[in-house]
Formats: sequence, structure tokens, C-alpha cells
Amino acid sequence: MLTGDLRNQIDRIWDAFWSGGISNPLEVIEQITYLLFLKRLDDLHTLE
Repeated sequence: MLTGDLRNQIDRIWDAFWSGGISNPLEVIEQITYLLFLKRLDDLHTLE
């Protein structure tokens, strides 16, 4: 189960995408995946 705090974070992320004009759940997941990928690349670059 999702805790209340985690659920609130997910809802805030969903609302940000919705207000940005992305309402398709698959598109939201695609965008989140891309953002996580970019964050990982940045983290790896910072370690070098």
C-alpha cells in the first residue's frame, strides 16, 4: 500500500503534468521515466 506521504507526492507530480497539458497516463509514465534517466546521468556525471 502507498503511505499518505508517498500518495501525496504522486498526486502532486500527476497534477503538475495535468496542468502542463499531459493527461494520458502512459505519456506521464514516459516523461517520468525520461526525467529519472536524466537525473541518473547527472548523478553519474557529478561523481566523476
